[in-house]
Amino acid sequence: MTRKGILFVISGPSGVGKGTVREALLKGRDDIQVSISASTRPPRSGEIDGVDYFFMDRDTFLKKVEEDQFLEWATVYSNLYGTPRDFVVNNLNNGCDVLLEIDIQGAMQVKQKMPEGVFIFISPPSIEALAQRLCGRGKDSQESIEERLAACEQEMQQMSQYDYVVVNDQVEKALEKVEAIIIAERCRIHNLKLR
Repeated sequence: MTRKGILFVISGPSGVGKGTVREALLKGRDDIQVSISASTRPPRSGEIDGVDYFFMDRDTFLKKVEEDQFLEWATVYSNLYGTPRDFVVNNLNNGCDVLLEIDIQGAMQVKQKMPEGVFIFISPPSIEALAQRLCGRGKDSQESIEERLAACEQEMQQMSQYDYVVVNDQVEKALEKVEAIIIAERCRIHNLKLR
């Protein structure tokens, strides 16, 4: 009995701890491939093409958009970012699970193209807790925090579009739940190739 690769999409409001949960999940495991994004921004010192990002010029990126080669894409601070369809599909076809950590808008684009993916919404325990977390990070201006909190209220309304919701009140507990989802999905009959 073999298994098809599964696309796991972790998403949620800005500042909810998606990246922290992802990093904790990946620590010490090699049974899931992280999706590598394409970007038109120049590589930073030490970044490697095909490892950190697939770096490409704007014309190449836009040609790939026209050819529907991205599961999702967006403009962020004048640079283009996207999830290459071939990279994800090739890994899935080879029986490798793929993890994609992305914002809610991108997750909804992916869901339109690959509804068979497993969509996990990382939720703050409350808007107040998220506000405390954003303030505590010390990375954002008060104006930026207020924008993120206003967006969060709208983003929380998208929760019903997901397969699972995991409240990130403590990273360890959130990690346990995400790992349980992965284990359960790997055991589902429709993800197995029965001979």
